[in-house]
Amino acid sequence: MYIVMIASECAPVAKVGGLADVVYGLSRELEIRGNDVEIILPKYDCMRYDQIYGLQESYRDLHVPYYDQWVHCTVYFGFVHGRKCYFIDTHHSKNFFNRGVFYGHHDDPERFVFFCRAAMEFMLKSGKNPDIIHCHDWQTGIVPVLLYDIYKQIGMSHPRACYTLHNLKHQGLVGEYILRETGLNNAGHYFHFDRMRDNIDPFALNLMKGGIVYSNFVTTVSPTYAGEIKFTNEGYGLGHTLYVHQGKFGGILNGIDYEVWNPETDRHIPYTYGINNLNMKYGNKEVLRHRLLLRNDYKPIVAYIGRLDHQKGVHLIKHAIFYALDHGCQFVLLGSSPNHEISSYFWNLKHHLNDNPDCHLEIGYDEELSHLIYAGSDMIIVPSLFEPCGLTQLIAMKYGTVPIVRDTGGLRDTVFDADHAHRPYNERNGYVFHNFNNEGLESALHRAIGMWYSHPNHFRELMENGMRYDFSWNHPGQHYLNIYDYIRE
Repeated sequence: MYIVMIASECAPVAKVGGLADVVYGLSRELEIRGNDVEIILPKYDCMRYDQIYGLQESYRDLHVPYYDQWVHCTVYFGFVHGRKCYFIDTHHSKNFFNRGVFYGHHDDPERFVFFCRAAMEFMLKSGKNPDIIHCHDWQTGIVPVLLYDIYKQIGMSHPRACYTLHNLKHQGLVGEYILRETGLNNAGHYFHFDRMRDNIDPFALNLMKGGIVYSNFVTTVSPTYAGEIKFTNEGYGLGHTLYVHQGKFGGILNGIDYEVWNPETDRHIPYTYGINNLNMKYGNKEVLRHRLLLRNDYKPIVAYIGRLDHQKGVHLIKHAIFYALDHGCQFVLLGSSPNHEISSYFWNLKHHLNDNPDCHLEIGYDEELSHLIYAGSDMIIVPSLFEPCGLTQLIAMKYGTVPIVRDTGGLRDTVFDADHAHRPYNERNGYVFHNFNNEGLESALHRAIGMWYSHPNHFRELMENGMRYDFSWNHPGQHYLNIYDYIRE
């Protein structure tokens, strides 16, 4: 099968969050299964160009419609850790993708809608006619609309569209100008409630809604999140649309790439280990302490790795730091925030705790250090308000690091409480709390710390239980292939 992924991120070359890991990991799994997969991305100036092999011009003079003009683009090709990737370079005075960041500008919708039109134009002009076009999140929600209302009429009648929702908090609300930018000129048609008109704001178009309505199948990244966005406020206004289209909607749990996240082969950690030589994990704990200037003492290390924002439960992360320090633990944090207020708070907290030998806050993101933290920590917290899937807990379990999570989204689908889960003891792998407040977090963290100190053999069983789970792309890859076959027929 010939599959084209259109996305705004792909690890490790253009990564902000889990979307990048999904695009890379799923593409790799589909290739392993014998499919031809290509990925189309913007050519950002801030990409990790050192992660691209053989970058060269592939299509020199691509002219893309933009309002009442044509914009000249160049398409480059290169391999990203074996994945075949095309990068669209836009020669426009607005420098759509030469701004030093991936997201965060007021014209982000205009930038990514242009990228989508350029991707479609590139496939048309270069003769690409894939079986499946798989697009991701609001940034590429316009792709199915363009496919069915423009490109099917001028030669691309073969492809079917699969659309994956990674986070419904960001939907891409835009004005009528987007229709003029893309050539979808019939405003009355697209402002219809059954097409792209936002369910809350009647004067806005919703790019994510367009992707849902026009695609042949819609997925999201865990079964529980699929129910939450359809029936609760986590749908941020799109619940009705998903309900209407529920016949072509389902949740598929994300996987992780065990070529990258595997303590038995991880080149970023000094001591590799697996379930049969788990004691080697504690060599990484010593190295982590030495690197972060933590004292070497008989204490568990509690970690947090990820964005610092309200979705991730930032106030609970703050509380966890002090609770852990007050209850015989060390705490390590690796994260950053686009929110100035949150970022300032954690920088100030870092200075306040700078001399504490049991705490280290690393503000920023360091891919290599994250591997060592996963390997060297005993527990990891994921106290999210909502979590479509969550990769942190999946990676942590592979490294024998016990997750402490809130009962939501993909966290519910993957972490089963040591004390209260309705599962056999050999399937329990972490600690779960329900209430999104300090007391809820403490209820789980207290039990985990107590187990580490008082029942180390039982704690080790939890570690081993988590390591036995298979959260690779093997099962999700097959689910996606089943969907592709279904919509082709």
